Parts: sequence; C-alpha cells; structure tokens
Amino acid sequence: MKWYLHVLNNYSVFNGRARRMEYWMFIFYNFIFTLLAIAFDMIIAHYTGFFGTLFLVYTIASIIPSLAVASRRLHDTDNSGWMCLINLIPIIGGFWFLILTLTEGVAGSNKWGPDPKHKYF
Repeated sequence: MKWYLHVLNNYSVFNGRARRMEYWMFIFYNFIFTLLAIAFDMIIAHYTGFFGTLFLVYTIASIIPSLAVASRRLHDTDNSGWMCLINLIPIIGGFWFLILTLTEGVAGSNKWGPDPKHKYF
C-alpha cells in the first residue's frame, strides 16, 4: 500500500524514475480499487438504477497518477515517457509497453535521475 500512496503523493511528477516494484504495486492496487468500485456500483445500481458513477469517478481520478508513474517507469529503462503512446498501436503496442515495464531499470544514474532502487523506504 505504501507504493500506491507514494504514487498518489507524486501524482503530477513526470520526471525522475520509478522502480518496477513502485509501478506494479500501483497497478495491482489500482486494479483492486477498480474492482471494488465496480462492485459498489453494482450494489448502488440495484437500488437506484444508476451504474458506473463510482467507477467513472475513480477512473478519472487515477488517469494522471497512472500516466505519471508509467512515464517514470519508462525513464528507469532509459526510454522517454512519450513511449506511453506506443499503447495506441493495437495489440503490438500493448505487448511492447508490457515488455518495457517488465524490463529491469538501468543501474546507476541516467539522464532522468539517480537509480531509484536504493532510494526508497
């Protein structure tokens, strides 16, 4: 949970680097909270007839932190944050982005900052 909160605290920081642990723990908790929002929306829809309100609010609130941590993760692999746009290429782009986020970061400093592996917690 500390990684999720760390990303939320740095929601607008697009420079610097993010470890694999930081990125993937954020993705994991984001997935869990999205499922919870959908579950609560289903309960709310049963009584009110409105579905998707909580999910929509959570999704909009998590867009910028998600883009920021993805950009920092790409910086750790010595790629530009603009490589997030590779997801716009159907199928192949998503696989390539997955490979980039699974790749270990560059050891030592690079042009986006010091190695984050020895910096946190």
